[in-house]
Amino acid sequence: MSEALDVLREADLRGSLSPLRRRILAELREPASATVVAGRIGQSRQRVNYHLRELEKAGLVELVETRPRRGRIERIVRATARTVVIVPEVVGEVPVDEQDRFAVETLLATTAQAFGDVAAMRERARDAGKRLVTFTVSAEVGFAEPSDIARFADDLAARVADLAATYDSPQARRRYRVVVGGFPTPNPSEPA
Repeated sequence: MSEALDVLREADLRGSLSPLRRRILAELREPASATVVAGRIGQSRQRVNYHLRELEKAGLVELVETRPRRGRIERIVRATARTVVIVPEVVGEVPVDEQDRFAVETLLATTAQAFGDVAAMRERARDAGKRLVTFTVSAEVGFAEPSDIARFADDLAARVADLAATYDSPQARRRYRVVVGGFPTPNPSEPA
């Protein structure tokens, strides 16, 4: 079944996602054969077929149907997801006493850990035939002065702590981790 977003670990890839493989995946948002994809991207059918098999082994491509064509069986495949994200692996932990809530490293390590945790829980829930209940809050804010960022972070931390204290239940079967971070809104006209 095709999903909106697939999350993979580096070990799941069985090789790299080369530019050619990424291009093949982009062409497979709609089901197609190796012959069709090869024609679109200007590569040989044999070369595309090799990469399709590797992408299928990695779980990034799935067989949709087979058809007889000119004395052979044509395989129609599609990408398993519209978007593929590779879990950022964080080796080691950021020590609690060294965490600076204004440090880029803290935001990156925290979001990478959350990303990996949520991806693994989603997979376990899917395997169990259950839905993983999550929530997301997102907002944009403009700050007049750099010092407003620190005051905002202090105020936000206090409000989140108050909310956590209000809703926290020691009898809860499932605990939730709430992660709040902020970063400048990317400007599409600026190079990455």
